[in-house]
Amino acid sequence: MLAGMTSSTASTATGSLASAGHHTTEPLSDLDYDTWAEEVHTLARERNAIVVAHNYQVPWIQDVADFTGDSLELSRKAAATDAAEIYFCGVHFMAETASILCPDKRVFIPDLAAGCSLAATIDAEQLRAWKAEHPGAVVVSYINTTAEVKAESDLICTSSNAAKVVESVPADKEILFLPDMFLGEHVQRVTGRDLHIWMGECHVHAGIGPQEIKALADANPDADLLIHPECGCASSMLYLASIGELPEDRTKILSTGQMISYAKEHPGKKFIVATETGILHRLRKENPEGDWLEANRLAVCQYMKMNTPEKLLHALREGVYEVKVPTEIADAARAPIERMLEIG
Repeated sequence: MLAGMTSSTASTATGSLASAGHHTTEPLSDLDYDTWAEEVHTLARERNAIVVAHNYQVPWIQDVADFTGDSLELSRKAAATDAAEIYFCGVHFMAETASILCPDKRVFIPDLAAGCSLAATIDAEQLRAWKAEHPGAVVVSYINTTAEVKAESDLICTSSNAAKVVESVPADKEILFLPDMFLGEHVQRVTGRDLHIWMGECHVHAGIGPQEIKALADANPDADLLIHPECGCASSMLYLASIGELPEDRTKILSTGQMISYAKEHPGKKFIVATETGILHRLRKENPEGDWLEANRLAVCQYMKMNTPEKLLHALREGVYEVKVPTEIADAARAPIERMLEIG
């Protein structure tokens, strides 16, 4: 099964999976951005559709989107619109989340094969087996999971609110935290709660190491370090900051949304950014006077980048590829998301 893809019982999609990854589209080599963007906007108006783009998408897609942000933010913004269709430029679990939160809308993704290595580390059957080993435990699942896993969860969290969600669980309850082990370790450190943590990881964030960030920080002592909590280096960076090897006041563990906010609040500074490199485009737009350095220029998600400008145009022209979570699973998955939103 492709990374991040659910089984046929979890979600359905129009168009074949094989064709989604290899469909024929008109090459855009002879088109400029304005010409392409005009057709995207025209088709979207005709379809009563909106285009949403995750922060890791390629620049053209970020620039043409009605909304750019993280996965939950995009789904909530889409739900608040009058659009009949959502073209979600992200990965498959994100389109599923939009389907869960927008049951009255049709949700499409430009390439069905755009999965997620982190979401693929656990499925519903594995989660049910883990729950059986810890009867009565509260399951806190990161939003980077499939609809089926969300449906088996008690609470959903994002990277920005994970600590707050965990803190809402009664102290006498066991907590199963999944699937990202680095985010889990970060939450455990911040909250002081003893968590059972699933040993999953994002292949991109896990590949950003402490040595390269330390070397960059040493070479740029005036730079702020913006580190996503999915990074395997997060704990060691905080340790180095605590012993004075890094600037403690400028070593920040932040979600993508928090990085965007931080950029707006600190114009003209120098930054080392430890997350998928696609976010640099938006960060530079939000703070054009800033000096932005990738912690690792190879930190590129192959799945995010499967959504190309050609494929978005093809999806809008043909009305493909729809992602629909069956009602029973969507209802079960929506409940832990709503509990999270009640926490704040």
